[in-house]
Amino acid sequence: MEKREMTKLYPMLSVEEALEQVLSYFHPLEPERVPIIEALGRVLAEDIYSEIDIPPRANSAMDGYAVLAADTTAAGPQTPKRLRIIGDLAAGYVTETEVTPGTAIRIMTGAPIPPGADTVVRFEDTERDGEWVNIFVAVPVGKNVRPAGEDVRRGELVLRRGTRIRPQEVGMLASVGHKEVMVIRRPRVAILATGDEVVEVDAPLEPGKIHNSNSYSNAAQVLKYGGIPIMLGIARDQVQELTEKIRAGLAQGVDLFLVSGGVSVGDFDVVKNVLAAEGEITFWRVRMKPGKPLAFGRIGGVPLLGMPGNPVSVMVSFELFARPAILTMLGITDLEKPTVEAILLDEVKRKDGRRHFLRVYVEEKEGEYYAHLTGEQGSGILSSMVKANGLAIIPEEWSRVAAGERVRVMMLDWDERCHPFADWKRAEG
Repeated sequence: MEKREMTKLYPMLSVEEALEQVLSYFHPLEPERVPIIEALGRVLAEDIYSEIDIPPRANSAMDGYAVLAADTTAAGPQTPKRLRIIGDLAAGYVTETEVTPGTAIRIMTGAPIPPGADTVVRFEDTERDGEWVNIFVAVPVGKNVRPAGEDVRRGELVLRRGTRIRPQEVGMLASVGHKEVMVIRRPRVAILATGDEVVEVDAPLEPGKIHNSNSYSNAAQVLKYGGIPIMLGIARDQVQELTEKIRAGLAQGVDLFLVSGGVSVGDFDVVKNVLAAEGEITFWRVRMKPGKPLAFGRIGGVPLLGMPGNPVSVMVSFELFARPAILTMLGITDLEKPTVEAILLDEVKRKDGRRHFLRVYVEEKEGEYYAHLTGEQGSGILSSMVKANGLAIIPEEWSRVAAGERVRVMMLDWDERCHPFADWKRAEG
C-alpha cells in the first residue's frame, strides 16, 4: 500500500486515542487452577471462604504457664503465688489434663489452652522451683490468650474475587487450606523481530548487521508484567517469511503479537502490508516520539502491535500500549504507571507537535523530585533507557521546556532513593 494511501486511510492518532482503540480489543482471559505459589501476582478468579477458624482453638500468645486468673490475685514481687506444675504443653499438641485451683501447666507459644485454664502468665513473671512455680504478678482472665477465630472465622470471606495476589494472600490461602486456587491465566505473547539486518544475539556481526535486542527487551517486559513470551525469532523483509512466522505464532495459541520493525514508510517495511492482507489494520501512526510509526490491528483474530525497529521506540511503545493490554488480559484494572511531578534540570526544545517521552533519571531531595536527561534522546540509543528510571512527558503543544520547569514523569521503576511507596502520587489529567 502506498504511503499516500496509508496516510489518508489511517490518520495520526493521539496517545489516548490509540490506547483506547488498543484496549477495546482486550478483556480478562479465562481462569485456570494453579498451585498457590504460582498464583503470585495473578488475579483471583473466585471468592475464597474459610472452612475453619484461625486459630482453630484458643492458644497461648506467650511462653509461660497456663493458670486460673483467680490463683494470681494479689500476687506481687514480695507476695508470689505458689502453684503446682502438673504438665508441660508444646505447640502442636493438646492435653486432657485439667488446670484446677492451685495448679499450672507449663505452655509454649501457640499451644492450645488446656482445659480449665483461663489465662497465661509469661515466663518472665515466674520462677520455677522444682514441681512448683512462683507467680509474681496478678493477671486478668484472658491475658496472653489468643481466642479461637481471632484471625479468621469459619464461613468468613477472606479473599475476594478480583484480588491481585501478593505474598500475604498466598499465606492466607495456605492458612485456610487451599493448595490450589483459580486465577486468570497468563496471556501468551508472541514476539517477532523483522529485518534483513537483524541477527541472533550469538551470531557474528557481519557488516551491516545488528543483534536482535528488541525481542529480548520485549520478552523481559512481557515477563515483568505477567505474560508468557513466545519467541518466534526473526523474519526477513519478505512478505512470505513474515506471513509464515505469524501463522506459526497463531498455531501456538497466542493472545497478542508483538512485532518490531517493518511498520515505517520504507519499501521494505512489510508488517503493515501483511497485516492489511492477512487481517485488518486499526491504526498506523501515533502522535508521539519515539514510536510514531505504530501499527495495530488483528490477524487471525489475534491483536497485533507492530512497533518501530529502534530499540527505545520498541520499549516505550510496549510501556504505553502492550503493557496495559497484558494487564487487562490478566484481569488487572489499575493500568496506570506511577507518575510524579518533577523539576526537569535540562532545557528541551522541539517543534514537531508530538508528545515526547524523554528518558530521565529521577531523584528525591528534600521533598522534591528532580529529573535529568540520561543522555542523547535518539530512538536508537538503548543506553538512555538503561540509565533511566522514568519517562518525562512533554505535551504536544509545548515547544520548549526551560531548565527548572516542572513536568510529569511516568516512572518505569523506582530507585530506593526516590522513596516511592511513601509519597508517590499519580498526576492529574
